Amino acid sequence: MVMMKVLGIENTLSTKIDEATLVTNKITIKELINNLKDSEKQIIILRYYKEKTQTEVAKMLGISQVQVSRIEKKILMEMRKEIA
Repeated sequence: MVMMKVLGIENTLSTKIDEATLVTNKITIKELINNLKDSEKQIIILRYYKEKTQTEVAKMLGISQVQVSRIEKKILMEMRKEIA
């Protein structure tokens, strides 16, 4: 299931790329997500695969929207570094 909706996060993490790079990035992203802490993985899955807003994620996890935003930003920055 995670592999099927990777395109949403793929578009967030990458710029204009060719198809071979897109496939490589999808595989890399799947591995990166699998290596996240459970709480980080939960945020990424809810945001990009379940298409929840930061506010919805915050309510579900019992944290503030600002915390969700900061955690998400940190995760995406780290993932961008890995696929660059």
